[in-house]
Amino acid sequence: QVQLVESGGGLVQAGGSLRLSCAGSGLTLSNYAMGWFRQAPGKEREFVAAIRRSADITVYGDSVKGRFTISRDSAKNTVYLQMNSLKPEDTAVYYCAAKYPGNSYSQTQAYAYWGQGTQVTVSS
Repeated sequence: QVQLVESGGGLVQAGGSLRLSCAGSGLTLSNYAMGWFRQAPGKEREFVAAIRRSADITVYGDSVKGRFTISRDSAKNTVYLQMNSLKPEDTAVYYCAAKYPGNSYSQTQAYAYWGQGTQVTVSS
């Protein structure tokens, strides 16, 4: 059974940091480019970051550039999202996803497998 399981979400004050993890089960994450998305209540799912299989290229959404960092550890079959300088507008459910082959990193349709999400709440 293929599963992506996110963890590390929680409540943090503005300016704080969190690190999200996405662990693969039944899926070798090193075979996929991986992405993080987020969805706030009443809003569409938004692209946050992506990383190629080789980890040599990372892509970020404009709203998180310079604050968030995506990385991967193939030995642990895990992808991470380090979030610094958090703002209240970063509050959302964060999802990781494994991508189909291709060059579109920011479109939800480009991703084959999704986790259930982890809640991040940033208080002001």
